[in-house]
Amino acid sequence: MSASPEDLTAARQVLLEELQAHALLRGDFVLASGRQSTYLIDAKKAIMQPRGFLAMGQLVAAEAELRGATAVGGMTMGADPIACSALAGGADVKAFFVRKEPKDHGAGKQIEGPDLVPGEKCLMVEDVVTTGGSTVRAIEVMQAAGYKVVGVVGICDRLAGGAAALEAAAGAPFTALTTIDEVHPDRDDR
Repeated sequence: MSASPEDLTAARQVLLEELQAHALLRGDFVLASGRQSTYLIDAKKAIMQPRGFLAMGQLVAAEAELRGATAVGGMTMGADPIACSALAGGADVKAFFVRKEPKDHGAGKQIEGPDLVPGEKCLMVEDVVTTGGSTVRAIEVMQAAGYKVVGVVGICDRLAGGAAALEAAAGAPFTALTTIDEVHPDRDDR
């Protein structure tokens, strides 16, 4: 179920518009990396609404197909809506979520979702990439469990070094669906 280049261009434009309209917050913030910022990209405010979710789903499904992925996921919370959108976008993949730590009850799993097979080809996803730290941890968990990371997708790359860290950890390409230069071109930290 391949989307046309025109459809993907239109989906990317919708995603960008939704991020600009709903996800860009101004103020004083502490990022997950510990850095201070005068703006925040709260991508969930855009991607958990119909237009943003559907556009993201098309784009992530296309990236999964391009990379030959059989599973899509990442660190829980940031990756959850993205992995689900790939399914809604028609990707023939399993969705999974990585917990920071294995559960201390039930089956004690750290990787949630359908059973993955050894060598499963995983596309890792994250909403906003700054340093890439949480996704690097998720990549390490997946690789230690015997799965192959075939790529990493970020909804918005803050252009703060995370892309290089993710490519190094994954040994696979990083794709940013949008960048901070597009979402917030007049920011004060250039």
